[in-house]
Amino acid sequence: MAHLDIGLLGPFTACIGGASIVPTAAKQRRLLALLAIDTGREVSMASIAEGLWEGCPPTGPSAAVQTYVKQLRQRIAPAASRLTPRIDAKRILLRGHSGYQLQMPQVRVDAWEFERLVQQGHQAIADGQDDRGVRLLSDGLAMWRGQALGDVRASGALRAEALRLDEMRIAALETRIDAELRLGRHARLVSELTALTTLHPLQENLHAQLMVALCRSGRPSQALEAFRRLRETSVRELGIEPSRRLQELHCRVLAGEPQLDTPLRTLAPL
Repeated sequence: MAHLDIGLLGPFTACIGGASIVPTAAKQRRLLALLAIDTGREVSMASIAEGLWEGCPPTGPSAAVQTYVKQLRQRIAPAASRLTPRIDAKRILLRGHSGYQLQMPQVRVDAWEFERLVQQGHQAIADGQDDRGVRLLSDGLAMWRGQALGDVRASGALRAEALRLDEMRIAALETRIDAELRLGRHARLVSELTALTTLHPLQENLHAQLMVALCRSGRPSQALEAFRRLRETSVRELGIEPSRRLQELHCRVLAGEPQLDTPLRTLAPL
């Protein structure tokens, strides 16, 4: 039986049997995304109205939602009709007691697989299996195609889900890099961390990891420069100094602390 395949880890995608069911119209696309982030669960009319109109729904929002649902079912119908056995579009986009629900017997959501891999990766690292943890986290991170739901105007539940997934991505990335530093892979991490700190100029953990990787690669002056850039950005954008933890790491680099060059599992520079 064909799957309903949903992609949240980048531009929003939804396919049945390989055929896209994502409409081009913004409101319909946002409604489908709202249902997709809760696939298999009913989304209330109140949540739908909040997500579609950001707290300022038109008069009679239910009628507008029903129109959008009808248009979505028309989009779903051609793909569903080619399934074996054939499924009616109304059984895929259902009307519930208080709202609507997106469902199919077989559903694949990239965010669900990403979360599974991340959970397993974190557990492997907690168990001291850094190599296995790095592989699992790398597999999960490789699933990303861009910013979560990057082509859907996000508010309410959509914005919350996009932020949650993006935060999980950063956390998985930092955990993977920590493990690779313990495995002595500092030299190969420098270019990646340089790019990441450019993309995330206020992310202290990434800057700390870059500083450690540079020091272990025999480039302490560049580690100090990374701290200087972070400090300038933090003071300019936020009006605050870097955290005490980063300042302590800065002092350790200045002091040429030997432990920074030793890839020990017990080292906790971050």
